[in-house]
Amino acid sequence: MKTSSNRRQFLQTTALAGAGLLLPIDKLKVLPVRPGGTPVLTPDEITAIETAIGKKGSYKEAESVHTTPLPRNDLKVMIKGSPIPIPFGFGGWVSFKKSVDGKSAMVMGDTVLLQEEVNPIISAAQANGLEISAIHNHFFYEEPRIFYMHIQGMGSIAELAKRYANTIRDSKIFPANQPAPSTPSAITGKENFELPALDAIIKYTGTVNGPTYKYTIGRSDLKVMMTGVEMTTNIGLNTWASFAGKQDDARIAGDIAMLPGEVNNVIRALRSHNLEVVAVHSHMLNDDPHIIFLHYYGKGPAVTLAQGFRAALDELGKNSPMGGMKM
Repeated sequence: MKTSSNRRQFLQTTALAGAGLLLPIDKLKVLPVRPGGTPVLTPDEITAIETAIGKKGSYKEAESVHTTPLPRNDLKVMIKGSPIPIPFGFGGWVSFKKSVDGKSAMVMGDTVLLQEEVNPIISAAQANGLEISAIHNHFFYEEPRIFYMHIQGMGSIAELAKRYANTIRDSKIFPANQPAPSTPSAITGKENFELPALDAIIKYTGTVNGPTYKYTIGRSDLKVMMTGVEMTTNIGLNTWASFAGKQDDARIAGDIAMLPGEVNNVIRALRSHNLEVVAVHSHMLNDDPHIIFLHYYGKGPAVTLAQGFRAALDELGKNSPMGGMKM
């Protein structure tokens, strides 16, 4: 058996090497290895998405995922009477990814809605053949009251882009109906926070997003499939933490992606660090294994808040068959 296995590996390696020799040398470096072998989106498919939605997005080659941000620049949000920047957690998104076999594709999005906007979008989504997979809150104390609705669907990339665009076309979340973002302040998350100190605690590097600083962390220890599509970081399988305010007087809000057996350990870790649990719910239908998402919020020194988030991360992946979370 060992001889046969070695021979098979040799033949596979030789075949790949032979195929590589047929490519120009400048093409050899752009053959990404994608999770689950997910086929790439073609330039025409990306153009179809961006034309339908009317906005440029970003394409993550490592995941074969195209994502368009849909921030609510029209809203002025307060939490307990204090103004909160939109990048803190009031930006929606929509992503597109093909199934592993390449025969279909998925659209998955999270929309940021006022209460009175929820049911019109439900009706529009269903009229366009899309499904509602979740409706819930992410915050306490916010004014106006905000709800988050997850929308998903299957089909071809071009077809899904048109169906999603038609779903949101008459709403404020459609890019053409959004006001231009206000002139960015010269003071960003880089000036507001001691980034190396936070990175050292959380053991990841975040991203400056206007006046906020945000961590987005995938579940590299899990392989989650849904209707033939591998769910990865940029199509919604992620844990995140956003910091707003200042280093000594900060707010944190975020979302933690968990297996069911991790939920109460994460809750315990958050509460032991005085972070508030805001919501526990699902985002997706038919995901395997099933993922539960928890939203949390806190206020205090940024270092203290980061320690609470790190404690929650430490509860993830302990019993994973793939060896736990990778730092």
